[in-house]
Amino acid sequence: MSAIAQNIEQIEKGLKQDTKLIAVTKTKPVELLLEAYKAGAKQFGENKVQEMTAKYEALPKDIVWHMIGHLQTNKVKYIAPFVSLIHSVDSPKLLKEINKEAKKNDRIINCLLQIYIAKEETKFGLSDAEAEEIILSKELSSFENVRIVGLMGMASNCDDHEKIRAEFRHLKNLFDSLKKHDGDRSQMLELSMGMSGDYGIAVEEGSTMVRVGSAIFGSR
Repeated sequence: MSAIAQNIEQIEKGLKQDTKLIAVTKTKPVELLLEAYKAGAKQFGENKVQEMTAKYEALPKDIVWHMIGHLQTNKVKYIAPFVSLIHSVDSPKLLKEINKEAKKNDRIINCLLQIYIAKEETKFGLSDAEAEEIILSKELSSFENVRIVGLMGMASNCDDHEKIRAEFRHLKNLFDSLKKHDGDRSQMLELSMGMSGDYGIAVEEGSTMVRVGSAIFGSR
């Protein structure tokens, strides 16, 4: 068994039955992705559009592609034909563009609202109030080609486990409170939180999707 296959098996043992493993494949060559694919990984996460489209072309078509990085509106058109879930919706403007491009491709694209939970300037995301505003907006009800299916967040990049846990718990509480607004265009089904260094805490706090790269592929 390859090291990648062993890593995937090890990670999956620590997940709950309903928690999905998203293999973060950014900067990794196609050969390593194929190795992960053969080991059973079928959900891949990329943070750059160009890299995602190139890998989509080169790899088996039953792979489920997740856009996990900051997405610019002018790049949406390149992934709209095939992306399965966009984790990083951080503005109404971006949601509008995704709806427009999804319509051109005769698709409904599932999206997560990215919430700013870490106390770091480098992170993107919406405040709790902004997320609620989007979900309650009349504009969202007019978007027939997007569906908000949950939330995503990145905890602070630190060794303070209690701080990380508090940030994840905050996101789970927001997720639970937004459930009461579930409707046609928005349903709280997925909570994407947890990466290589903190996915164990995220799973304990209710994550349904963990985004793991270096723990599968090794450090960059």
